[in-house]
Amino acid sequence: MATEIYRDAWGIPHLRAGSAAELAHAQGLVTARDRAWQLEVERHRAQGTSASFLGESALAWDRFARRARVDDTARRCFTELERRDPETADWVRAYVEGVNGGLAAGADAAPEFARTSLTPGSWHPWTPLGVWLATHILFAGFPAKLWREQVAAHLGADAIGLFATDGPGTCGSNGWLVSGERTVTGQAVIAGDPHRWIEDPGVYQQIHLSCPEFDVVGLAVPGVPGIAHFGHTGTVAWAITNAMADYQDLYRERLRRTGAGVEALGPDGVWHRAARHTEVVEVAGEEPVEVEVEVIETDRGPVVIGGPEGLDGDPSDAGDPSGPPVAISLRHPPRVTGDLGFGALLPLLRARRVADVDRAFDRWAEPVNVVQAADTGGGVLHRVAGRVPLRAEANRLRLVPAWEPGHEWQGWQETPRAGLTDGVAVMANQRGPAEPVGVEFAPPHRHDRIAELLAGKERWSAADMPAIHTDTHLASASALLDHLRALGGVRKVPPALRRPARPLDALTPEASALRDRLLAWNRRMDAGSADAALYSAVRAAVVRQLAAHPAFAALATPPAYPELFRPWLALVPRIAFALEHLLRAEEPHGIDRQSAVRAAVEEVAARPPAGVWGDTHRLAPWRALEPQTPYDEPGLSGDHDCVLCTSGVPGLTDRAARGPAARYVWDLARREDSRWVVPFGASGVPGSPHHRDQLPLWLAGDLVPVVTDWTLLKKETDV
Repeated sequence: MATEIYRDAWGIPHLRAGSAAELAHAQGLVTARDRAWQLEVERHRAQGTSASFLGESALAWDRFARRARVDDTARRCFTELERRDPETADWVRAYVEGVNGGLAAGADAAPEFARTSLTPGSWHPWTPLGVWLATHILFAGFPAKLWREQVAAHLGADAIGLFATDGPGTCGSNGWLVSGERTVTGQAVIAGDPHRWIEDPGVYQQIHLSCPEFDVVGLAVPGVPGIAHFGHTGTVAWAITNAMADYQDLYRERLRRTGAGVEALGPDGVWHRAARHTEVVEVAGEEPVEVEVEVIETDRGPVVIGGPEGLDGDPSDAGDPSGPPVAISLRHPPRVTGDLGFGALLPLLRARRVADVDRAFDRWAEPVNVVQAADTGGGVLHRVAGRVPLRAEANRLRLVPAWEPGHEWQGWQETPRAGLTDGVAVMANQRGPAEPVGVEFAPPHRHDRIAELLAGKERWSAADMPAIHTDTHLASASALLDHLRALGGVRKVPPALRRPARPLDALTPEASALRDRLLAWNRRMDAGSADAALYSAVRAAVVRQLAAHPAFAALATPPAYPELFRPWLALVPRIAFALEHLLRAEEPHGIDRQSAVRAAVEEVAARPPAGVWGDTHRLAPWRALEPQTPYDEPGLSGDHDCVLCTSGVPGLTDRAARGPAARYVWDLARREDSRWVVPFGASGVPGSPHHRDQLPLWLAGDLVPVVTDWTLLKKETDV
């Protein structure tokens, strides 16, 4: 059977081949043709070589990738895959051969290569594993432990809970499963949207893969074969959300230089030889430079912060003044086991029933996710999948000393499972089945709102789901609005008792009117809402007021950690995403919250925003290279605690860098009634008719039909 490439009206690739390996080759080929620039950026990021053509802005990541040994871990994992699962290793190799076969043509079409003088390089068999790891190594948010350490050091351990966000991290998702008993067809529907950094080209690729063994539609990760996160085989469909699990540890290390290299003090009280070498990072610019990076790995893992001379070379940062300076190492499952979970990918494509999906996810490793699946036989699945180590509770919360016993890993936790409630399962990164494997989760607002909407109707169809995707109700506004309500309005004083000065706790007439308007607001963050813009302005002002409070002064300047970790250590975002908790915490740590809210209302009343929420809450996608002609990105509805999760950083910017990286509705009754959409389009090439053609639909909450009938597709070529 010849390998064939088809396209639908949206330029989405539909591939047909005689075997799984030939199909993987075609997937690599078409991805390279459609997204050569994106693939090369991801390959270089995995290798820690992106600064060689992107310049100094990429240096912080490259340093981290080298020190964390991302590429070396990918090599190790591929070697283990060859040993344990040679069929999957060959399948990955076929994908890589397809990528290498399509890169030249893809690069010719992509203007970014000429702008950066970049020539496509050769992909190695382990490159897809490196792309996967580089994409997900920060998903578990291990830098949050650095933040907790800072809070404990400056405010005391009791203050850590004050900043418990139970809020958005770098990634999240909505996902819901409605079983057949609650649908109009009698078959299940699965729907949702992964919330990630919005990138151009997009982080998900709509694709259709067909061979004699399977016929699957889904959302692939460019650079990785198969369909890992969201797929529909015709008889079974699955989707994931981030479990918010904690499965990465940070260790304080005591290192010393010797004539033979570097040694690390172990929990046995003995100094052990650490692996050490240096690497050179090339940095493009008007005068290209080379930056030397020292790579050290102890028995715990790679040292990602500091070295034998301390944190960033500052011995004063040592944890114990009487001992050697301290560095910080990272321990995470793929580096320990040599397994990234790629053994799950082929079984997922071959799945026919929920039991098949379940067995496939038994082989899942990284990142840890909550899985929902349903099949045409009525089977449903709701479970956590991935590898979480068993270790001391202290490991989960903060940095732990490598030289003290009791912090070793002791095996793996059993992944939790859950059922459905009234025929429905909802996951939105909240505490739920994943609670035993996590520390901080998203607040329950998105989960509760989806569950409330689903409870409002007895029978649902696939066509009903976009109304849930795009819901803009902001339940988390209650905390701030309660403080506004407590302020009261303009104080009324009888004329005979009136003094020239207004009472200190009263509001000006303008602020009182603003307060009353916000208390009457419907709490919907619609792009066209002036009230939503006013609420956002007050919220941002409250964040700034709290961040300026003397109680937090010690946290205003982050420690001298590498630049990559600064977003996790910045005070304003930390307050912004913990605002609801900060406003409701029983112990406010000396902060007069009412005064902060009052000052914020007065500030906004004096200079109110002139327009609507969408004027400032605009899409701000990440691009490795900004276009020569900037796009006028649209205004957005939603907010970080809405089901329509589009996140800015209150107090810093309303511009939304995070949001739904895709939306999907999987219909188990008729796969052709399924729908999907991505923020931009199927092509990564600027100027292509399919580069941004899905953006209007994504903005409106509309979805593109999933086409599986080959007679309705346009044949592009035989491979």
